[in-house]
Amino acid sequence: MKSLVFDTGPVISLTMNNLLWLLKELKKKFKGEFYISTSSKEELVDHPLSTKRFEFEALQVLKIINEGTLKVLEDKEVEKKTNILLDLANSIFNAYGKNIRIVHKAEMQGLALCINLKADAFVVDERTSRLLIEDYSRLKNILEKKLHTRIKVNNNNLKEFQKITKGVKIIRSIELVTAAFELGLLNSYILNIKDAKKKLLDSVLWGVKLDGCAVSKNEIEEIMKLVK
Repeated sequence: MKSLVFDTGPVISLTMNNLLWLLKELKKKFKGEFYISTSSKEELVDHPLSTKRFEFEALQVLKIINEGTLKVLEDKEVEKKTNILLDLANSIFNAYGKNIRIVHKAEMQGLALCINLKADAFVVDERTSRLLIEDYSRLKNILEKKLHTRIKVNNNNLKEFQKITKGVKIIRSIELVTAAFELGLLNSYILNIKDAKKKLLDSVLWGVKLDGCAVSKNEIEEIMKLVK
């Protein structure tokens, strides 16, 4: 069965841009299952429901969970792998004699779920998690610039992390909304204004970027070339 595993960030990005409904339509096109981990559900639903600021957003996410668009999966093996990935990831980089904590449990639990399910992709917007899987050397350079010091790499832990995560494909909410645009799922927003299609695509791309998706201005400009 085809499947995608979602981290917390992409679901938040879609919710904050009034695009959460896209998941149901994208799932139909994908013809597979969409999953989140228990930690992501805690961040998306359980905790926000105890607050006032994001209570309505949590209800929106809970609704698509109850409808079956997003499925919450709990597994003992996933929990074991989560702890392994969390320990490894947070002990790969070292600065000032201390390990740098770069990831949180929800991200690694989603990654562990993706691995155990042999999912088609892990949907994550956060730059650190993505680069840790795809390009650790770039992440090292970013950390050095941010912390203004040389970063040491624990190569044993890095290799073990890479061994476990080998073959994991990463996609972001920017790819999701681009796919939705190409599939015509956003056509109801093509209005009678100048450059309507261009404005539509530009608005959704910048919307998810400004709500947390790690995507560069150059990447957005490349995607905008889809509009002829």
